[in-house]
Amino acid sequence: MPNHLFCHFNNHAVLPALAAIRLVRANFGTSSALERSRKQGRGNIHNALRVLDLVPTKNHYDEEEVPSHHRLINDCMSDILGVQSKRNVVRKRKEEFVDSSSNEARHIGSNVVSSNTSVWPSMTRFTKENMLMQIVELHRRGGISSDASILASALSSCADRKTLTGGAQLQALLVKVGYDSSVLVGSSLISFYSRCGQLENAHRIFHSMIAKNTVSWTALISGYAQDNQVEPCLHLFALMRQSVCKPNDVTFATIFSVCTNHAFLALGKSVQGLQMRMGFDSYVHVSNALTSMYAKCGSIDEARAIFESIACKDLVSWNSMIFGYSQHGLAEHCLDLLNEMEGHIMPDAISFLGVLSSCRHACLVTEGRRCFRAMIEHGIKPELDHYSCMVDLLGRAGLLDEAWELIQTMSIPPNGVIWGSLLASCRVHGSVSIGIQAAEHRLKLEPGCAATHVQLANLYASIGCWSDVARVRKVMKERGLKTNIGCSWIEVGNRVYTFTAENRSKSQVNDVLAILDCLQSHMDHKYDILIDGLDWDDPENTKLSLNII
Repeated sequence: MPNHLFCHFNNHAVLPALAAIRLVRANFGTSSALERSRKQGRGNIHNALRVLDLVPTKNHYDEEEVPSHHRLINDCMSDILGVQSKRNVVRKRKEEFVDSSSNEARHIGSNVVSSNTSVWPSMTRFTKENMLMQIVELHRRGGISSDASILASALSSCADRKTLTGGAQLQALLVKVGYDSSVLVGSSLISFYSRCGQLENAHRIFHSMIAKNTVSWTALISGYAQDNQVEPCLHLFALMRQSVCKPNDVTFATIFSVCTNHAFLALGKSVQGLQMRMGFDSYVHVSNALTSMYAKCGSIDEARAIFESIACKDLVSWNSMIFGYSQHGLAEHCLDLLNEMEGHIMPDAISFLGVLSSCRHACLVTEGRRCFRAMIEHGIKPELDHYSCMVDLLGRAGLLDEAWELIQTMSIPPNGVIWGSLLASCRVHGSVSIGIQAAEHRLKLEPGCAATHVQLANLYASIGCWSDVARVRKVMKERGLKTNIGCSWIEVGNRVYTFTAENRSKSQVNDVLAILDCLQSHMDHKYDILIDGLDWDDPENTKLSLNII
């Protein structure tokens, strides 16, 4: 900004804001924006600043008038930085700089501390971290001061990048200036430590807060949910229900995700009733979480009902339903839903991944190939997961040579999952040569995979290469490799029962096995009776009886 513009401002209350604007533009303005600013001279920026000079000081504003002042500053900052003012792209944050002599605040858009690197491609991580440290240093020297909002935004930026040291320095600064008792700052600290995996610190700050709000409770609940600590998460939710704070849409979405990951269908239904009574059933992201919960807990019809009830479905809504159908093996439903989706919204890489996964399990080779080509035609570059689905699909169908050629033509190096899929298919279809190559490639990427060693040894044994079998077994013994034990669980009577392979320690397991043996004997006996009673001379009766079987 040309220096002569500053001579038009006699109001000293505006000078801190202008100084901050100049500092931000010098450090973070794009080169194209700087050049445009110089060419415009007394253009848009000059007009905006001239209007700003006529705006009364903050002391003349009531709380409802302040946002208009913020928008004026934000527009000016957008022109300086070369940023398009799209509220759905740029995070709505605010920074408030206060002149150390007059203590009069002026707000500027805090998009400078946003973690969204797409806003300013030229801003690197070093620059952003350096900016935060400059804030701390300026505070230490007394050059600037601010309210809690700028420091809360800085904490959020540290949480986005998991910068624990920078966040700790900001917390020390907050304690020094006396903002540590603020609900806003306390909630930001809880969120920061939770997202950095420091749940003990987050819990300590939560209990030290004199006043708590919904954000404080939700931040800690989300932290435990992300760390997969179910009991503390649900306990906090119960305590929140007993407090004066009420759950919001984020709280409900978090609890639904916990129910999804741990198959708590009964609890999820109970929480859904509370959510509907509080009026959050119209929130799209809450309905999306519910759709996923019902689908992953085995209630696909309820998931479809929730999906159909969403008035304005977004991309997550469609993808949640596609993956629900995929997990239930309903490949045709996935393909139909993808076709329906294309009439409303453009599918993304996740949409095609769900459809490819369903085609893989249903062994729909033609449909899978068509979907893979359609994804590329939509301009979506296949990722490792897409290639993994295609390799597994071709391998299950016995098209091992085609699967091998696809791996060789991949635009990115294959990972261990892809080689493992090909190896499993080779075992099923007896392709020893390709299987050995797949196993060797996977062991180069994952030398500690015990299952791959076992499969490789079995392949060598199938062709009589016993010396190679002994070599692989020796490597496993020297490295202490053991295969992982399989695990499954089911919810019965509001309780979740877990079963592990080769584990007979629980009395319930023996009871279940005894009942299964009894059922199998009963089915075999009934099958024998039906076969013996068939009238093979009557085709109609024979057809009817076989249908009953």
